[in-house]
Parts: sequence; C-alpha cells; structure tokens
Amino acid sequence: MEMTALAFDHAPVGLAVLEKRIIQHVNLQFAAIFGDNPADYAGVPLARYYPSIEDYSRIGERALAAMRDTGRYSDERVMKRRDGELFWCRVRGQSLTPDDPFRRGIWSFADLSEERPLVELTQREREVAILTCRGLTSKEIGLELELSYRTVEVYRARLLEKFGARKLAELVAKLSGMPL
Repeated sequence: MEMTALAFDHAPVGLAVLEKRIIQHVNLQFAAIFGDNPADYAGVPLARYYPSIEDYSRIGERALAAMRDTGRYSDERVMKRRDGELFWCRVRGQSLTPDDPFRRGIWSFADLSEERPLVELTQREREVAILTCRGLTSKEIGLELELSYRTVEVYRARLLEKFGARKLAELVAKLSGMPL
C-alpha cells in the first residue's frame, strides 16, 4: 500500500474527501466515528450527518465565508451518526480549490463525546452555545443570529440551567470540555 494512502486510511482522526459537500472517500476512523464501513460513504451527502438541514445550511454558509478568505474552516458542533445518535464533533476543513472552496476539500472529524456529553438542546440553543464558546457577547450573537440581545440572554439562561452552571465562565468551561 502506498504510504500516502496508508497514512490517510489509518490516521487517528476521521478524514473525508468532499466534493461539493458530497463524500468521496473516508478513512477507517471516520467510519468508526459515524458507523459502518468506509466503502459505504462514497457519494453520500454530508447533510445526512447533521442534526437538521438548518444546521447543514447555516454551518455551510459560515464555512464557505471563512474558506473564501483563508481556505480553511474549523468549529465544534453537534453531528449525527448513521444510527441517529447525536454527538459533539470537532471539524476542520481545508479547501483544495481556493477559487471554489467547496468544490474539493479534505475534512477532519474528531469525536468529542467522551469529553463533552450531549445535553438535549434546541437548534437555537446549540447556535447560542457555539457562539458563546467562540467568545461572542450577547449583542454580537444577536447580530449574527438576527435576535435581540435580550433573547440571547434568555437562551444563555436556559443553557446555564441545563448545564448546571452558575456563571457564564462555568458554562463555557462545560461546553468546551475543560476541567472545572
């Protein structure tokens, strides 16, 4: 086996080659994270592994904007395994076609479920949680999500309650999997 293929197939992180957000090839770790065998993924839309089509669209817009600037994108988000189980995942992407970032790229996926157990959240709570972890203020989150900052504060209060956190810093620590 060629060394490059060997490194791809046995990398300790899930890897996928995507074309127009359609899976072309994955490695063994990607298949272990999401379920099934690597050969079962060719031609499958990545949208299948998002909790909702809204997540797929919104994250895709954000990723495309970032990749147009830098050719790269990364975040931590909730994704869905083949069996429907939701889990936290660290995702990083590198476009191989800078003029058309989604035409072809290599993406890595790391399962964070051991460090960050999933708490049942609504779509909007997930968005607020992700943006809170990025260090955005309530006003900045409100602008990005087209909500009033007071509505964002309501979502943050729900997150504090759901995660059993007393302060925003404690919530961010729990969301990011940092030891308390």
